Amino acid sequence: MTDAETTRATTVGELSEGQILRGILDRLPPSTAPVGPGDDAAVLSVPDGRVVATTDSLVHGPDFRLAWSSPFDLGFKSAAVNLADVAAMGARPIALLVALAMPDDTPVSFVRGFADGLAAACAELAPDCAVEGGDLTVSDTLTIAVTALGSLDGRDPVRRSGARVGDGVYVIGELGEAARGLDVLFARFRDADGTPVVITSEARAALGADDARGLARQLTPRPPIAEALRAADAGATAMMDISDGLVLDATRLADASGVTIALDSATLGDDPDRALGGGEDHGFLVTFAAEADPLGRRVGTVVARGSEAVTVDDHPWSGRGGWDPYRDWDAGRG
Repeated sequence: MTDAETTRATTVGELSEGQILRGILDRLPPSTAPVGPGDDAAVLSVPDGRVVATTDSLVHGPDFRLAWSSPFDLGFKSAAVNLADVAAMGARPIALLVALAMPDDTPVSFVRGFADGLAAACAELAPDCAVEGGDLTVSDTLTIAVTALGSLDGRDPVRRSGARVGDGVYVIGELGEAARGLDVLFARFRDADGTPVVITSEARAALGADDARGLARQLTPRPPIAEALRAADAGATAMMDISDGLVLDATRLADASGVTIALDSATLGDDPDRALGGGEDHGFLVTFAAEADPLGRRVGTVVARGSEAVTVDDHPWSGRGGWDPYRDWDAGRG
C-alpha cells in the first residue's frame, strides 16, 4: 500500500488479504514471541506454564459509532478492554489476537489508523504485550474481535469468587467518567433525527473540561493495568474489571463469592448515580482482607449474604445498574 493509494481512498475491497495484513503489521512493533505473525499460529513463551485467556468483541451499532470513534480510537479501545480483563485476573498481558470483519468499502486508511491505536494501547498500558496474530474477513457490519492472553508469572489467579465477609471493597481507577462521555455523545453529537454526527475538532474544543475528559475516557479508556497487578501482589482476595457499571459488576462479584457488597455512596464523588450505574471506565473492583495493605479507594465492605447482592447505604439500589446489551442495545449506527 503506497501513500498514493491511501490518498485515493483505496478500500480494502481493492486489495488482497496479504496486502491488508502487511499494512497492519508494518504499523505494529516487532513481535517478541518465539514465533509471531506470519505462520498459522503464534508461539508464546509463558514463564510458569499457565495462560490467562479472554475475548471481547466490538460491533458497529451497539458498541461504537464510526461517526464518533476514529480508527485510532477503535484500535486503542479494543485493546484496552481486553487488557483490563487479563489484568483483572492478576495476569500480565502478553499477546493480542485481533480479528477484523469489514465491509469491502472500508478505506485502507481505517485499517492503518486502527493498527496505530492497537500499538499505542499496548505501548501505554501493557508494554510487554504485542499483537501476535489474528484474522481478516468481509462482513456487512464492521466487527472487531480481540483475544488477549496473559501470564500469571507465578501468581495465583485472582477470581471473583474470593471475597470474604469483613473484606474491604476498593476501586482502582475512575468511576463515571466514561458514562459522562456517553451522555455527551448522545446529548451533543446527534442530529434532530437522532443520527450520530461527526465530532469535529471545533466541537471537541468547545466542550468544558469535565465533558472533554469524559468523552476521552469513553472513546479511549485507560484501565490501570499496572495497578491491578500490584493489587494481586498485595493480596487481593477478589478482583474484576468494572466494564458494565459498579452496581452490576459488584453484583456479579457478590454472587460468585456468596456475599453481599455494601457500598457507601459518600465515597463515590459528586455524582454517585453515574458512578454506580455507568460503565466502560475499565477500572478494577477489588476486595482486600483487613490485614492487607490495600490499593485504591475504599467504597464499601463485604458483609454476610442477605436478600440483596449489593446494597447502597444499606438499602437496595433502585437506580440504573449498568449496561446490559440485551436490555440496552441500540441498533443505530452512524
